[in-house]
Amino acid sequence: MNFSIQPVLENEKYQIIPLQQGDFELLYEVASDPKVWEQHPNKDRYKRDVFENFFKGAMESKGAFKIVEKSSGKILGSTRFYDFDKSKNSIFIGYTFYGTNSWGKGINPQIKKLMLDYIFQFVDKVYFHIGKENFRSQIALERFGGNKIKEEEVAYFGEPTRTNFVYEIKKENDLN
Repeated sequence: MNFSIQPVLENEKYQIIPLQQGDFELLYEVASDPKVWEQHPNKDRYKRDVFENFFKGAMESKGAFKIVEKSSGKILGSTRFYDFDKSKNSIFIGYTFYGTNSWGKGINPQIKKLMLDYIFQFVDKVYFHIGKENFRSQIALERFGGNKIKEEEVAYFGEPTRTNFVYEIKKENDLN
């Protein structure tokens, strides 16, 4: 089955657009706030050199996006598809972050809905790695219908291994 893990997706308010090298400075502007990373497994991504590594991994994944507000053209954050597994007919969504100005505005559920509506045309299961201490994301994903199925150590691109929970949403249980 051929599909792109880097399509342009949009609704009335937001677009997710494939990340490009030229997006670094504008995305780093969002990522440079330490509050963005407080609950993430790798809390120092607000530092330029650490974020440069994160961005490099995003580019090499060939599944990363910038999240853009259509009315202003402003970059709000980033997310990606990764680890497509043909044998399990599954893929991961993750590495998602938003600037603090976007928190609590219902943006993340809209972006996840865009991504799930698209990817469920091609896979039956979507997984999410969520940091063990990232309570904000755990609550958000549970509200969205995700089920915690296990705990595992995740080796991030060029970063230390961290404990994550794995959440799952199955196509037949997709609540959006």
